[in-house]
Amino acid sequence: MGAGLVSTGATDTAGEAPLLTAANSGQKVYSFPRGGISFTDPWAPPRDSCVTAFLPSLSIIPLVQHSGERSYPVVQVGETVKEGMLIGRGRGAGSANIHATVPGRIIRMVSYRNTAGQVQDGFAIRMEGGFEKLGKRGEVFPWEGMLPYDIQRAIAESGVVEMEGSGRPVSDIISSLRSAPQPVTLVARCVFDDPWLAADYVLCRQRAVAVAEGAAITARTCRASRIVYVVSHKEKELGQSLQDAGRKWGIPSTIVLSGSRYPQRNRRELELVLGEYGKKEGVELGSLLILGPATLAAVFDAVKLKKPILERYVAVGGSAVQRPQVMKVRIGTRVGELFAECGGFRGPPHRIACGSPLRGRQIVDLDEPVVKTTFAVFALLRDFRRESRNNCIGCGECRTVCPVGLDPEEFYKEIIAGTGPAFAARDAGKPVECHGCCCCEVVCPSRLPLSATIAAFAAGGK
Repeated sequence: MGAGLVSTGATDTAGEAPLLTAANSGQKVYSFPRGGISFTDPWAPPRDSCVTAFLPSLSIIPLVQHSGERSYPVVQVGETVKEGMLIGRGRGAGSANIHATVPGRIIRMVSYRNTAGQVQDGFAIRMEGGFEKLGKRGEVFPWEGMLPYDIQRAIAESGVVEMEGSGRPVSDIISSLRSAPQPVTLVARCVFDDPWLAADYVLCRQRAVAVAEGAAITARTCRASRIVYVVSHKEKELGQSLQDAGRKWGIPSTIVLSGSRYPQRNRRELELVLGEYGKKEGVELGSLLILGPATLAAVFDAVKLKKPILERYVAVGGSAVQRPQVMKVRIGTRVGELFAECGGFRGPPHRIACGSPLRGRQIVDLDEPVVKTTFAVFALLRDFRRESRNNCIGCGECRTVCPVGLDPEEFYKEIIAGTGPAFAARDAGKPVECHGCCCCEVVCPSRLPLSATIAAFAAGGK
């Protein structure tokens, strides 16, 4: 999806061993066995600072910021709402509570269609009145004596979801693991293999104590037997600070150093790493609950501070943006306001999207709001050097970097030729194994939409 948008560095080959030794520490570094890429992006924001975005005078709060059904609105147009007030109640599995992120008056319902064709609706809130949480020291609630069910209910009431991807409610994930027949391990995924994860990195640095305590709270709730902090081998000190911050809770914890090749943080690649770690160290990890730092900090806020998700760290940048930076943003802020706070555009943007340029979702309206799962937004100038040439030259680079060991070139040609179904049947449905990491698109000299085409075919598309 994001072919050619990222400046690539050295490409790792399929022959890399799954187990390496860190020269400077003597600790083992675990990585997935084949493929992947290492890359940088000069237009991603720096990871050494964060600015707080202006409070939005008009907020757009969608009623779907999660993987399930639309939340049921519990307020009406014309009503006055307080900061943190419930405005949408989750209903059913996959749905989560929605809260007002600023005080004000609901002036209208809004509706828009995203690039996936899905219709989104929500409340437009004009900010007015006083803030009850902003800049004020809130009451701290002890959770150590709470029953796991009560902690889980607090997480659900605050509308905590995975702060990336589809936004699965954390309460639902905990419920699915509560009766697991094998031990449960909480995995704090602090792997930053993509420069567009700058916001999560800054959050992890600035809120290490909250991330560590959020991990302890979650582990207690799902009865996890241990916590594993998976960090890139270049960030060993970060892992140590997280482990030190979490020692007081008495839950056994371990630091696992991972490789930094993309897509190391994908669930499949992370499970490979942890499986290798468990085998080498003789540790039975059992079922894995994998959560990122933003989600764990949200759990801390929900249980320790009784605070729903009101804001999140967002990386804002791209070649069309004057001053890329990491920003702390209120949920509901329109992306156009974020670009304006970064100095505006250097030229007419060719593409605006949220997420990483590798797999980002296009934005068609600058009034689209930041939601719980927005970790990055970017705007790119047209780069004619990286336009698709629409012809495969048979170089084989895509095969080299595929972490699943597939042949994207062959799949792509079969799908374009219209023989994809027969090919998939003959090869036992291998296109379904593609998890859309886009490594093949990054290295393709012809800039073919390999990963996007295969993923669409596997999902029942063209």
